[in-house]
Amino acid sequence: MDIFITIVALAASLFVAYAFVKAGVDKLRTADADLLARGWGWVEKFPKGSTKFIGLAELLGGLGVILAPVAVTVFNFDWAKSIGIAAGAGLVLVMVLANLTHIVRKEFKYTYKSGLMLLAATIVATVLLALYPTA
Repeated sequence: MDIFITIVALAASLFVAYAFVKAGVDKLRTADADLLARGWGWVEKFPKGSTKFIGLAELLGGLGVILAPVAVTVFNFDWAKSIGIAAGAGLVLVMVLANLTHIVRKEFKYTYKSGLMLLAATIVATVLLALYPTA
């Protein structure tokens, strides 16, 4: 049973890491005007630089949920346990705020996507906390 949970946790972590790193890099590389052209109306209403901050948070969170468990498992770096848990919790916070933003703006076509990512990030954060309860 332990190997099954480990495989599921690794698969969920890989999915979350890939999705958030990709989204973060996209927000960091793309100009706000181009994001507005894509139909991301919230970019115009948020303070300048917040899109880049969100992208950086997504990038670091995505890297943290996959690199921290690898650091603990492969290299026995116990200090990385807390980083993985914090990364997962940070991604949950980012997605809760994203969902609230989309709901308030009535952008329901984005709400289901951010809801699914919220669910995935919550699963990963919960699994990391379950694997490393003493972090």
